[in-house]
Amino acid sequence: QEIEEELKDREPGLWTFAADFSTGVIASDNVNSVSSTRFKESSGVREAFNSPKFDRTLSGSMGLSASRPVGEESSLLINLSHTSSEQYFETDDDYQSYGFTLGLDTVFLGQSISPYFIVNKSDYQTDADSFSKMYGLGGFFSVGERNSFSYGLSYSNSKGNDNLSDATANETNSSGHSISLGHDFIFNELITTSISLGYSDTDARVDAGNDYENYDFGLSINFAFPWAFIAVSNSMSFNDYKKADTSVNSTIRSDFTNTFDISLTKAIGDIFPTIDPNRSLFINLSYEKLFSEANIINYDYIADSLSLSFSKSLRLN
Repeated sequence: QEIEEELKDREPGLWTFAADFSTGVIASDNVNSVSSTRFKESSGVREAFNSPKFDRTLSGSMGLSASRPVGEESSLLINLSHTSSEQYFETDDDYQSYGFTLGLDTVFLGQSISPYFIVNKSDYQTDADSFSKMYGLGGFFSVGERNSFSYGLSYSNSKGNDNLSDATANETNSSGHSISLGHDFIFNELITTSISLGYSDTDARVDAGNDYENYDFGLSINFAFPWAFIAVSNSMSFNDYKKADTSVNSTIRSDFTNTFDISLTKAIGDIFPTIDPNRSLFINLSYEKLFSEANIINYDYIADSLSLSFSKSLRLN
């Protein structure tokens, strides 16, 4: 009792520590983006596209974060993360990823502003290791009680090491910048909508087949049912490449993709209160269908995937 009274009299610590865990599985019916015709072009010659289509990918991630207030309207975030991924039949998606994030949340001229810096390293089992850095700024502001607007700017730089299994990995070393705009609207306590616009420009070490501009548009409708949170979204993406990849053919590649996604999130504690009394363990189920159309048959394909994952957050102090 004396110890409890002493703890009550202490000032709360400035730092807050938390841990996040997640694990899941994704089943895809076209993991290698095999064209719908089962053919592809290589150096201008049409040949069979015989890569396997169906596969499962297991993944798990862990994150440790520390945050503390800075002044009256700001807070600092430090995050360390690790992700492991393993493909069942093939090894293309077998990798270990390590990340570091430093972010600041503050208020400026009535807007919430969040500058950040991210470093990531990915160790692939059958490919070259890759490294990336990203600097960015995100922000949002509200208009009335129902509308909020968001925006983002970022610059990234990535590179891959050459190794014995991939002597051309550094050809995709690239830098890029992007800009995004978003709008969220609250219809009522049950329904909200989100609209997003995005543009990015990527410049690679070897231009052919790697330099491109991307334009995105997305629409999402969210339902906050008492029994679950459901999000239905549809996004369109246009990719315009700058130079032809002569290892495929002499045509400059241009793509359009349309992605439909529906996801459901539920707290386990709503079903089994004794297992998750704090409702901090979530089950996530999602289905995605992607249609890709291009002026080169290699990139005309349809892919479906179904994923199931569990995530949990813990405060450590």
